Amino acid sequence: MAALWMARCGIKTRVIDKRDASVRAGHADGIQSRSLEILDSFDIVDRIWKESCHMAEMCMWNPGSDGLIHRSSRMSNTIPGISRFPCGVLLAQHRIEAVLLGEISKFPNVEIRPNVEPISIKMDSDHIQVLNSHAVTVTLRRARGGLSSEHPVTNRYDEAPTQRPYSAVDQSQVNNETIKAKYVIGCDGAHSWTRAQLGFCMEGEQTEYIWGVLDIVPLTDFPDIRARCAIHSAESGTIMIIPREDGLVRIYCQLSTVAPDRDGRFDRSSITPDTILEAARRIMEPYQLDYKHRDWWTIYQIGQRVGNHFSAQERIFLAGDAIHTHSPKAGQGMNVSMQDTYNLGWKLAMVVKGIAKPAILKTYETERRTVAQELIAFDQNYSRLWSSRPKKGMEDQSGVSMAEFEGAFVQQQLFSSGFGVHYSPNILTAKDSSGTTDSLGEDEGSETPSKAGLPSSHQHLASKTVLGKRLQSFKVVNHCDARSWHLAHLLKADGIFHILLFAGDVSQPSQMGRVRTFANDMMNRSRTIPLRQRHVSITHGSSLHGASSEHPDGIAQLLTVHSALRQQVEFHDFPPLLRPFDKDLGYDYNSIFVDGESYYEGHGHAYDGYGIDRTRGCVMVVRPDHHLAWISDLEDVPGLEAYFAGFMVEQPPPVLRPVGGERRLT
Repeated sequence: MAALWMARCGIKTRVIDKRDASVRAGHADGIQSRSLEILDSFDIVDRIWKESCHMAEMCMWNPGSDGLIHRSSRMSNTIPGISRFPCGVLLAQHRIEAVLLGEISKFPNVEIRPNVEPISIKMDSDHIQVLNSHAVTVTLRRARGGLSSEHPVTNRYDEAPTQRPYSAVDQSQVNNETIKAKYVIGCDGAHSWTRAQLGFCMEGEQTEYIWGVLDIVPLTDFPDIRARCAIHSAESGTIMIIPREDGLVRIYCQLSTVAPDRDGRFDRSSITPDTILEAARRIMEPYQLDYKHRDWWTIYQIGQRVGNHFSAQERIFLAGDAIHTHSPKAGQGMNVSMQDTYNLGWKLAMVVKGIAKPAILKTYETERRTVAQELIAFDQNYSRLWSSRPKKGMEDQSGVSMAEFEGAFVQQQLFSSGFGVHYSPNILTAKDSSGTTDSLGEDEGSETPSKAGLPSSHQHLASKTVLGKRLQSFKVVNHCDARSWHLAHLLKADGIFHILLFAGDVSQPSQMGRVRTFANDMMNRSRTIPLRQRHVSITHGSSLHGASSEHPDGIAQLLTVHSALRQQVEFHDFPPLLRPFDKDLGYDYNSIFVDGESYYEGHGHAYDGYGIDRTRGCVMVVRPDHHLAWISDLEDVPGLEAYFAGFMVEQPPPVLRPVGGERRLT
C-alpha cells in the first residue's frame, strides 16, 4: 500500500523484499469493506471483488442440552448499507499481492528488489531537520536464503509462484549497496528488523490461548461450511470457519489440550495438522470433517501488543505488524496494516513534493496509535469471547453466555468492518465549533486547531457526518450524461485533497449567485488554494493525457454536487471554475453532478444522507484518505484558505489565460 501511494504520486521509491517470490498459500486473506473502498480509490478492487469469496452471513453454533452443537442464529456479517461494498471478502494473499504489484509495475518511479535485506540503518542527525535531505542511510546485501514457511505447504494447484514485477538488476551487485533516502517505512512484520535497529519495543502481553489454523478443501456434512461460523462446543473448545475462494475453507481451531508453560511457551514440535484436525472434529460433533487437499497450516499463541514508538523523528516509520500484533480471528491484521500506510503514504508524498509542511507527518502516530490501541482493546475482548467456554448456567461466572457473544459481535461490526476509525482534531482535521459531534478531543502533543491557528469547522451544515471519520458514499448523477456514480468512487487516490461544493438548489438565482461568488473567491486565491484540474476517466481513474493544468501539483480537486432538477439548469450555467476546460481535451464533463433521480438506479439522497440543506448547500474538504476534514458555508472561502494555510507550503500561482472569451484557470 505504501509503495502504491508512492507510485501514484510520482515519488522515486525502492522496495526491498527479503523474499524472492510471493507466498503461495496461507497468511492474510480477509479484506473488510473499508479496505475494499480503499482499493477502489486506486481502481484495483474489481479483480479482487470478482475472484474472492464473499462473506455475507455469520452463523452461530452453540451446545444444546444434549451436549452437541446446534445452530442458534444467523445474521449479516457486516452492517447492511454501511458501504457500497456490502460485505468483506476472502482471497489468498498472493493473489491480493499480484493485484497490488501489477498496479505498481505500471509506474516507472518504483523499483522492487527481491532477495535483498538491510544490514544497517542510520540517521544523520545534522540533516534530519533539513527539508527533504537524504538523512537516512541504509546498507543492503543479498538475502541469505530468503524466507521460508515454518510449516510445509501442500498446494493442490500445480502452479509456479506468482510472478512479481521486480526491477531487472544483477543481484550480485546488491552486496553491501548503500542507499541514501529521505524517508524509510519499515513494513517488516511482528519481528521487525527496523524496529529492533531503532531500539523500539512492543508493549503488551501474551495470552495463554493457543490456536491452530488449517486451509483445506473440506469433506464434511456440516451444513454451514460455506458461511462464516462461530462454533462453541460444551467442553472441547471453539472453532471459527471462514469460507475461501475456489472451495477452500480456513478453520481456526482452539487447541484446548495444549497449554503454555510458566514462561508462556509451548512445544510447537508436538503439534501437527492432524492435531488440529482431531481437535476440530471433537468440537464439531456430531458432524464429520476430513480433507484430501491442504494448502497451508500454522499454529499461533495470541499476543496483543502496540509499539512504543511509530517513527524515529518522522524520518523512519513503522507500520502494520511492526507496531501492533493481535489475534487473526477478527480479520484485522492485513486491513489495519494497509490502513496504516493509506494514512501515511499521501502525507509523505506531499512533504517530499514540497506541497505540505513536514509537521503533517506527526499526525501519523497520533492518528494511528489511537487506532492500534482501540484494535488491541477490541481484540482482547473478542479473543476472550472466542476462547472462553460457554456458560453452564446462571451461577457459572467463569463461562461466556452465548447471548453476550452474539451481542458483542453485532456491536463490534462497525469497528471490525473498518468504519469505526475517528481521527481527533489536529492540523489536518478541523475542530467543530458547535460542539455537537462526538469529538474524541484533542490529541495530546499534537497540533490542534487552536494551537495551529486554524479556523473551526461547522459540523451542523452536514449534520449526519462526523469530522475525522471516513466520508460515507451516496450515489449522485452526472449532470451531463445522467449516469449514476458513487460519490466516493469519484475521489481518486491521487494524493490530493477533495473540495466538495454542495451547491444547493442552483435553479434559484440567489443560490446560483452564491455559487458564482464562491467560484470568484476561489479564483482570487489560486495561489493559496491551487487546484489540480484534470480530465479524469471515472471508469479507469486516470487522466486521458496527464494533468491539463499548468499547475499539476495543486493541493486539491474541486467537485460540484447540486440539488436542482437537471432540466432546470445547464452545464454552461455554472461558473467556468466548476467546469474546467482544456484546449486539447475540451470540457471536463465529470466535474458537476446532481443529487437527483437516475433513470435506472433510483435516488441517492446524498444531501439527506449527509444532513445538508438542499437549498443552501455547504463546502466540504475530504482528505486524500477520504476522512472528512472541514465543513463550512459557501461564503467562508477565507476559512478554507486558512485551513490549508495551516499545513501547506505556499505555491506559485497557476497561469490564468483567456479561453473562449472567459478567464479560466488552466
